[in-house]
Amino acid sequence: MGAVCCKGDIDFDSQVYLDHFYQLRAVGRGSFFKVRIVRHKRTGREYALKYTSKDRCIQRKCVGPILCERRLLERLEYPLIVNLRYAFQDDETIYMVLDLMLGGDLRHLLDTSGPLKELQVRFYVAQIALALHYLHLRRIAHRDIKPENILLDARGHAHVSDFNVAVGFSQQKPLRFTTAGTMAYMSPEMLGKQGYNYSVDWWSLGVTAYELLFGKRPFKGKTNDQMAESVLHTPLEFPANVYQIVSADCVNMISGLLEKSPNNRLGFKSFEKFKLHPWFAGLDWDALESKQAVPPYIPNDKTFHFDAVHEIEEMLLDDPQPRSRRLRTSQSDHPPVTEYAQWRQIVEDHFLPYDYTKQDMVFSPPPPPATSSYNYTVIKADDDDGFIYDRPHNKRMLSSSTSAA
Repeated sequence: MGAVCCKGDIDFDSQVYLDHFYQLRAVGRGSFFKVRIVRHKRTGREYALKYTSKDRCIQRKCVGPILCERRLLERLEYPLIVNLRYAFQDDETIYMVLDLMLGGDLRHLLDTSGPLKELQVRFYVAQIALALHYLHLRRIAHRDIKPENILLDARGHAHVSDFNVAVGFSQQKPLRFTTAGTMAYMSPEMLGKQGYNYSVDWWSLGVTAYELLFGKRPFKGKTNDQMAESVLHTPLEFPANVYQIVSADCVNMISGLLEKSPNNRLGFKSFEKFKLHPWFAGLDWDALESKQAVPPYIPNDKTFHFDAVHEIEEMLLDDPQPRSRRLRTSQSDHPPVTEYAQWRQIVEDHFLPYDYTKQDMVFSPPPPPATSSYNYTVIKADDDDGFIYDRPHNKRMLSSSTSAA
């Protein structure tokens, strides 16, 4: 027998579905996904629910990237990443349940508070760099580091989020040539079609740090072509009063990250050299990684650190909360007739292995002492996608239709 909730019978021992959660506030709406806070009915733990319709996936031909992100997140677990806890679906919608970051993103903080203090930015840059190093060891480039994709938890620690354009590298594919991410944060080697690898993330980190400190980006352009020209050929400049705002070590660090030659870029070839930069003097990297370090800024727990426009839009547009619909476990005996129906059948077949539960999700393990580092077992995945993944003690929870496939 499954567990019983006070409002109707809910089998918490079955595969996870929407009725396992109370739906709370809407906190995000993009061109593709919507995000809201949810609370697990049995554990009381809160998460971020990210969801979109399968029809939208079909219309925008985004099935591949969504499944790639979902598969990538399943195999990652790190303190400074927004980790996946559940993934499930019904006939109309796909859902991802992620760690909840109540401190909001750095874009919201920048917009509401203005340029940040140097010590605050140093703390964020260090934690983002640790997350990037974790990814790069696994042959993964994020490709979209920017303030919007750095989320703060309730205590003020920075986490890398949104892996929808992340890409893997392998011996067969040591370089990539496609542009991906956000134009203002793209590196010269990406825009110049020269071929690139993990170096692009260090450039994006430099642009992000510059913007957090000075409230503007280092390179400008009214059009994409002008922006690309600026990134490729315009020398890096700082505000005239830069040394009244930040230290010389800070300027040197940002200059190193925004080195146009990837081979000379700070962080790319040696993470140890990056950590030894004078700007980071005195930082305890183990404490930063385990989130034992005290952040210079702690979000006010009485303040809602998200754009309230999302809730207002939901009310004005009469946009309903997602409704729980059980997934069909069998397909019709009749083959699809129309082109749309055939494509929909293909999509449904692709989504069969979408569901997932991280088994240690109920209680997060306590962080290790600040004197020790996280140790990871790195194993080459069987999938031929170029990624190297952790293999944590997780178990995929597939539907009966998947198991029978």
